[in-house]
Amino acid sequence: MPPSHPLLRRLLGLDRPYPTFEEGEALEREVRRNYRWNLAVSVGEVGFFFFGMSFIASTTILPLFISKLTTSTLAVGLVALLAQGGWYLPQLFTAHATERAPRMLPIMVNVGLFAERLPLFALVVAASLAVRAPAVALILTVTGFAWFSLGGGAIAPAWQQLVARCFPVDRRGFFMGFGSSIGTGFGVLGAAASVALLAALPYPTSFVAIFALGALSVLLSLAFMTRMREPVPAQLPPRQTSRQYWSGIGDILRQGGNFGWHLAGRVTLGFGALGSGFVTLSAIRTWGVSDATVGGYTGAMLVGSAVGMLILGALADRRGHKLSLEIAALCYAAAFALTAWSPGPGVYLPAFVLIGLGLGGQITSGIMLTLEFAPPGRQPTYAGLVNTTLGIVGVTAPLLGAWLAERSFGLLFLVGAGLNLAAFAVFLVRVRDPRHLAATAQERPPL
Repeated sequence: MPPSHPLLRRLLGLDRPYPTFEEGEALEREVRRNYRWNLAVSVGEVGFFFFGMSFIASTTILPLFISKLTTSTLAVGLVALLAQGGWYLPQLFTAHATERAPRMLPIMVNVGLFAERLPLFALVVAASLAVRAPAVALILTVTGFAWFSLGGGAIAPAWQQLVARCFPVDRRGFFMGFGSSIGTGFGVLGAAASVALLAALPYPTSFVAIFALGALSVLLSLAFMTRMREPVPAQLPPRQTSRQYWSGIGDILRQGGNFGWHLAGRVTLGFGALGSGFVTLSAIRTWGVSDATVGGYTGAMLVGSAVGMLILGALADRRGHKLSLEIAALCYAAAFALTAWSPGPGVYLPAFVLIGLGLGGQITSGIMLTLEFAPPGRQPTYAGLVNTTLGIVGVTAPLLGAWLAERSFGLLFLVGAGLNLAAFAVFLVRVRDPRHLAATAQERPPL
């Protein structure tokens, strides 16, 4: 039964009527009719979100700030853990409730305000306390970023279902690629601004300004999301008890097959990111690069992401999202091979471009490929299963990365390169693109 509490009904958007559409041609027409509008407002939302997050980059700005609060590599590893695992980890545990909700947009806007957007202002407070109380500042930084990451993960199944509803399957790659590349372009501007602020303002005023700009921009991006037009199906998936739901999860895992190999490839790719949070730290400790140079690394990574998203997004609509993930794995492998070699500080700039390319491929195609494996209406569950598994990997991999970094940055990056090559092999040899399988099934004549 739908919730009866007035506040909960308002949060879920059940306090006012909304149109519904029958599955089939009527729903498809509505999706395509609103495609350009939804693309435009989504690009605005992504643009401001990426602009804000460039000031709070977990691979550059946050490690730099934390390195001024503590000498512990474990603290940097904890931020990397939250960046890689926090968004993924909660998703399977909220997917069941998400599937039962008729509308996704109110979850993203009303719940997301408190779960994901407002917590970033804790970083502003942390920066203001950095000199007077560095221990408190460190706790606030980790806590605020954890709230942001875990809260975003809790509502992520709703966002993935919203994307599946608002964008046709043959345009999702363009949406993710074009939207994210435009957003990353805004992020490059933010990275340039962060370089200027780090160079012009004394510590910790520079970080107060950087984090404030980031938090305000991420909050502003929510205004664009409120304008999306969500087509709501008239029929929702059959209601299940919690026991039935979790039993179904077990059935999906036991079936294995093509989806199982996809999950194995994503897990290997996730472990391959174990060195991502330590590339900046390696440059700082090995070559003593300046704060402004670190800001430049953010820009290089964002440029790589923008190019990767645009090219791989278009490629994915034509050739499938599996190919994008294969290319992403090769880019990560090359980046870690460069930093393991590390003959001088100059290799870090192309390494961050390659990391950006790999990140662009994962952002564009990681979620979209999973959605194509899922039956209609079950996208939150399939995405939640993959992403929560990746969350467990994301919690484990940075800790392993911190352990390896204490011994040798070179060893850490060589392990990362090897794992990404293994992920590439799994996708290339074992995973079959579900879109191509569906097309083959449609072309096959009936018996």
